Amino acid sequence: MALVATFSRPDRAALARRWQALEARSTGSFFLGWTWVGTWLDSYAVHPELLAVTDGEARDVALALVGHAMRPRLLGPVATLALNQSGDPAADRPYVEYNGLLTEAGREVDASAVAADALARRRDWRALLLSGVLPGTPLLDLRARRRIRADTSPVYQVDLDAVRAAGGDYLSLLSANTRSQIRRAMKDRGGVLPQVAVGTSADIDPWIAEMAALNQGRHADNAWDDAAFRAFVATLAARGLPDGQVELLRFTDGGDAVGLLVNFVHRGVAMNYQSAFAEPRGTKDKPGLLCHAAAVGRYAGQGLGRYSFLAGKDRYKQSLSTCEERLEWWVLERFTPRLEAEALLRRLLRRPASA
Repeated sequence: MALVATFSRPDRAALARRWQALEARSTGSFFLGWTWVGTWLDSYAVHPELLAVTDGEARDVALALVGHAMRPRLLGPVATLALNQSGDPAADRPYVEYNGLLTEAGREVDASAVAADALARRRDWRALLLSGVLPGTPLLDLRARRRIRADTSPVYQVDLDAVRAAGGDYLSLLSANTRSQIRRAMKDRGGVLPQVAVGTSADIDPWIAEMAALNQGRHADNAWDDAAFRAFVATLAARGLPDGQVELLRFTDGGDAVGLLVNFVHRGVAMNYQSAFAEPRGTKDKPGLLCHAAAVGRYAGQGLGRYSFLAGKDRYKQSLSTCEERLEWWVLERFTPRLEAEALLRRLLRRPASA
């Protein structure tokens, strides 16, 4: 049956039903699941369109949200579509990764072609943002005058099968320098990794507040200073904790906090989404390395396949990893810079002279 793409704005209840029904037939990422998508929609009160690819029986084969915004450019604001984002940097602060279409398993290629054609036929945009997609995503085949890879980022990971094959000795898989740093930090704390406590719904508010306090003043553009982002993380935890999609972990040493992590667990992969660590007690102390090493041990013991640090070029992620993949951020443009300049000139020539 031929696939058809449409754009609409269904009410939230109908969208939730359709999204969750398709999610059950999909192998999509956590970031394409309703726990993430529904939390984002509710937390930021955004109203993107629904792009739906359906079959001849009007059954959903692929779904995505499409935001529309006027993005600033040197020559003036540009009408921009954003896949599974709003186009507003404040509302997109949660930072989607492993982005794409939520697609019925086995229908990815055909559904992507139909969706790309539908997006290309729209005339209300000049740029399309594809953020946090895997290299070679079929959506890059969309007809465009120019494709700009705005960024690419490693996704550093730990192969937990390799940890188990090493008898649980994760440190043996790391470089001599990283291994030495962790062992010195452990020795400084009695020779063991921090203890791990798993948060419940009662812990969400106090632990999120603790993470915000530990992160205060540590970054120039600190998401934790944003009340909307803190509310988003809290809501995400409240919705994901019951079925284990989200975990809050708190690490302690003798009762003192060493750090906290917000992690996702999806299809055999644990992913570290957010973190907060205590100030080092000395030059040898490495709270972040200790917490992640303890998390690796926890997830290796549970039989998971990978522990991912998600996108980011931080040195500590590379030091703790044993493998990696990559994500990309693309801007697809209808117009070349020359055509943009010509359009600006035409606007200037039409502008009336000032009195």
